[in-house]
Amino acid sequence: MSVTDRRLTRRGEATRARIVETAAGLIYAHGVARTNNEAVRSAAGVSGSQLSHYFPDKESLLRAVLRWRADAMMGLHQTPPQGPPDSIAALRSWADSNLTDETVRDGGCSFGSLAAEVMKSGLDLNDEIAGGFDRWKAQLREGLTAMRAAGVLRPDADLEHLAYVLMAAFQGGMLLSQGARDVTPLRNALYGAIAYVETFGNA
Repeated sequence: MSVTDRRLTRRGEATRARIVETAAGLIYAHGVARTNNEAVRSAAGVSGSQLSHYFPDKESLLRAVLRWRADAMMGLHQTPPQGPPDSIAALRSWADSNLTDETVRDGGCSFGSLAAEVMKSGLDLNDEIAGGFDRWKAQLREGLTAMRAAGVLRPDADLEHLAYVLMAAFQGGMLLSQGARDVTPLRNALYGAIAYVETFGNA
């Protein structure tokens, strides 16, 4: 049984969360291979036994970091947490919030970049990666469903298709902007995807 399957005290939850957030920052800055337990332990201010208690191996820690990064991509670490974009205005606000993120030009999508690195590492974490993307797709689809229910989108709009278009625009635009060190590719990709969603609107 992993520690995540047990009930943690409030203090235990805070310690675990601190370890995960610290590891996420170190991995984002230095990569998976160059982030070791000693670096995480020191930066998080925990003992070796505490680290091994919550995360007995690197795979368990990476699973938690992938979940944390997926939540960040979905805006769940914000205060208040970002909900599903349920209008064209909300989609534009989502796009604009990513365009003003200073990390876009340097690191791209933190979840997508980590997922790509982990998939090349040989670790068996594809289920965690797929799960993160599936949760994000569900969030986008929830917003699109609300738009269809409100009459913003036509009844025949393929919400699965539109969710994937938005995801692909975000991931591809992030990568292109990272390479160019310019947010223009991301802006064009996201605004283009939103314009495509609008073509399924009720006239």
